[in-house]
Formats: sequence, structure tokens, C-alpha cells
Amino acid sequence: MTAVILNLDTVNLTDEQFYRLCQVNQDWQLERTAKGELMVMPPVGGISGNREADFIIDLGLWNRQTRLGKVFSSSTIFRLPKGGDRSPDAAWISLKRWQSLSREEQEKFPPICPDFVIELRSRTDSLETLQEKMQEYLNSGLQLGWLINPQQQQAEIYRQNQPVEMKTLPTDLSGQEVLPGFSLSLSCFE
Repeated sequence: MTAVILNLDTVNLTDEQFYRLCQVNQDWQLERTAKGELMVMPPVGGISGNREADFIIDLGLWNRQTRLGKVFSSSTIFRLPKGGDRSPDAAWISLKRWQSLSREEQEKFPPICPDFVIELRSRTDSLETLQEKMQEYLNSGLQLGWLINPQQQQAEIYRQNQPVEMKTLPTDLSGQEVLPGFSLSLSCFE
């Protein structure tokens, strides 16, 4: 099963209407692209779900030690400043940026782009669609992003004002200056 994409070009859902749509359809994973398309995402299988959980655990453990920010799961939708309501598989925002939001903004769909995201391509995901999603994050201020693509044994590294870097799996990825001291071993893809 692949994502269902609905063109809502003439519907013009407001941010509040999209929020309410998600609240009354909590069994669905919904996203809205910067182009205004509504995406209904299929659930992931066991292997992808387990890998995603491992990534969140690793990121969360690093963050507990450093206390530099906040970690978010794939259930969190971020209202991106340059358009789109997106839900990365794992995300991190620096504490200073997170605390700049009001309590209401934190409780709804935070109007902020994460500093760091991980997207894991599952069997049903279109690579092109995920690459477009990564570009939406960059357009909205993402500092570092990893698109992990087990189907092609690659990881794509996204940074501001730099070309996408490709690494062959298995590999280790570094959080660089965005996540100092954080690294992720992608040996599980051997």
C-alpha cells in the first residue's frame, strides 16, 4: 500500500481546519505538502517500525545526556514555516528554539521546522516523495537531515547550502555541530 495523495488545491484548508481534520481522524497518519496536497500515509511494517523506534531511542538517549533540546516521534506534525505540515520519523529541536514557542503552539502542531530529522524509507514509500519532503524541511530551515533508504542501501545527508551527500550502507552517521557527539550506526542494514 502506498500513500494516497489528494489534491486540495481549490479547497484551501486553513491550519486550524487541518488540525481539526487530524484530531477527528486520529487513526490516520495525515500530512500536508507545501503544495497543499493532503497525504494519507499507510502504516509501516514491523521491520521499519522497529528501526524507527531504535533511531528515536538512540536520539533520545543522547538528548537525555546532553539536555540540549527536545526529541519527537513520527506522531508529531510540524507546521513548517515555508509551507507544509510534516511528520518526520524522528526529529530534534534545540531547547532555545522550542522554548521560544508559546504553550499553545507546543500543544498543537508546532509552527517550527526541526533542526534535525530522520526519514526512514519503508517498502511502500516513494523515494522521490521523501526527497521532496526533505527539500521542504531544508526550505524551512532544517540544519541536518538523514534520509535512510534500505531498499537501495544508501543514506542521504541533507544540510543547508550544501549538495546532498550519499553514503552506502552500512555506515555511521555523525550529528556534526547540530547534534554534538551524536552518531548513529547503520549496521542493522547489513
